[in-house]
Amino acid sequence: MAYKHLLVQAEQGIGCITINRPEVRNALNAATIDEIRDVLNNWKKDSNVQVVVIIGSGDTSFAAGADIAQLRERTVFDALEARMQSFYSELELYEKPTIAAINGYALGGGCELAMSCDIRIAGSNARLGLPELNLGIIPGAGGTQRLARLVGRGKAVDMILTGAIIDAEEALRIGLVTQVAPLDKLMETVRITAEAIMAKGPLAVRLAKLAIQTGLDTNLQTGLVVERLAQAVLYTSEDKREGTAAFLEKRRAEFQGR
Repeated sequence: MAYKHLLVQAEQGIGCITINRPEVRNALNAATIDEIRDVLNNWKKDSNVQVVVIIGSGDTSFAAGADIAQLRERTVFDALEARMQSFYSELELYEKPTIAAINGYALGGGCELAMSCDIRIAGSNARLGLPELNLGIIPGAGGTQRLARLVGRGKAVDMILTGAIIDAEEALRIGLVTQVAPLDKLMETVRITAEAIMAKGPLAVRLAKLAIQTGLDTNLQTGLVVERLAQAVLYTSEDKREGTAAFLEKRRAEFQGR
């Protein structure tokens, strides 16, 4: 399917979504968000896509925030509807692993998009921040919540109140991104990470995500119960039998996702 604001391809298990609005530094408008949601929905049951990668077109911007022209016209009712916030929650809970390949500016809604992905790999040119207070608003697509969970309350308050834009190395140091790669090696690094994930049991990947996400939003004991139940499900799976057999037989496991 052709999209107006995206380039989409799937190859060797990796589905890549490229935000393609270079004229506005890949800013995110409502139509772009709707298109990303449509791609993800189509890939849910597509066994040819095991890992999803999101990147921006060109080599200067991942996504430079929300479309300010649209933002200027938004009302209290738009804020209460919270379309972007709701979509990022869907992305965070997406059943397949997601990787943000941050190839330049990831500001405002673009930074919030990256934070909603499971893994964030930054190019050496990446710049990240939540400068919404400069516009008289706050990060409203999960930024106030996810940033604090990733980097800690103190650093999140500092970044949001000052509108600081940090480079890739600082983002790595504080835990906002998980890896930094030279820009010309960014997709190679993303591919290596994706292939490492795809070598694992897909049911185990899905349930590991679920256990981590659920545990972060509850107390330790409830999280441990979720972990125990997820493990119980996996102990009944064919993937578990295949994985243990392959280890003992010193061969590569052939997981089937069941």
